[in-house]
Amino acid sequence: MALKPGSTIGIIGGGQLARMLAMAAARLGLRIAVLEPDKNCPAAQVANDHLIYNYDDEAGLAALAEIADVITYEFENVPVGSAKFLEQRSTLYPPSKALEISQDRLVEKDFINGLGIATAGYFDIENLQDLNSALEKFGGGGILKTRRLGYDGKGQVRFDNDDLALIEQKFRAFGSVPAIVEELVSFEREISVIASRDVAGNFSAFDPAWNTHRDGILRQSVVPSGVSENVEAKACAIAQKIMDELSYVGVMGTEFFVTEEQQLLVNEIAPRVHNSGHWTEAACTVSQFEQHIRAIAEWPLGDNARHSNCTMENIIGNEVDGVELAPFEGAHLLHLYGKNDVRAGRKMGHLTRLSPKR
Repeated sequence: MALKPGSTIGIIGGGQLARMLAMAAARLGLRIAVLEPDKNCPAAQVANDHLIYNYDDEAGLAALAEIADVITYEFENVPVGSAKFLEQRSTLYPPSKALEISQDRLVEKDFINGLGIATAGYFDIENLQDLNSALEKFGGGGILKTRRLGYDGKGQVRFDNDDLALIEQKFRAFGSVPAIVEELVSFEREISVIASRDVAGNFSAFDPAWNTHRDGILRQSVVPSGVSENVEAKACAIAQKIMDELSYVGVMGTEFFVTEEQQLLVNEIAPRVHNSGHWTEAACTVSQFEQHIRAIAEWPLGDNARHSNCTMENIIGNEVDGVELAPFEGAHLLHLYGKNDVRAGRKMGHLTRLSPKR
């Protein structure tokens, strides 16, 4: 049943994504309650209620279920047990199944391949012998990644025709955690599709963005993506197939490698609003944040047509110093996240520069 203005949406997590979701909800007359152990989290500055509990604290989860009419989450490492606890007491979008799949890189890739969708080659790695065998099949190159956790370049190490001693050294330093190794892919560019799906199965995708990373951290998203309309349409169709299979409700990010032959390989999925979709708040009438709120509130999805070309740039670490005073030229939107601690590699905000759509 569609929520009425004045209803409360619960969000697990209080980071910048929860903050932007809360801002979008407020414009629609909806209230926000966040469950987040950090009393100084970015979302607390804009939420109506802040429940200071750990993500797996059943007392806090029960309190959130009591005051929220629907519950969502802003990051994919929410404990699955917490999500299932909430599903028994409230309505949770997206479903816990999306969390289970996205939290384990091996499970995620098996799921995607099981739908007939291509990814880079990969192997489950349990020991050094597995790693050596995989690298041999991949021609000496690959990326070892933790199956769980790890983001913005963390929890991974690259191999590129290393000798056996260096392979063993890197593997030992990686630690005894479940891992996979992925084949090194020669690609032209990386793109992402930010798409939404409502409870009736209606699907809507924003224009794909061309993403560039540095040290594993997204630095820039550019729209239009620079790939052909045919490739963009195929990417959106793949995103829809994944979301349909999950009976997904809300916004999801799907990241792709585009090979030199213009083939698409899914890199990963993110069951939440996504960094590479931040540009939508400046270049579209309805942003990814409003679209997510609309979907989980069981409202009609908005028209996400793009009115401008744009480049979104993340503001990382000390880059935030004085950025609010910078004399930017042309149309732009500056969004700072209200984080108190500045750390190397930490996303402090983003800047979206607009240009006429041609």
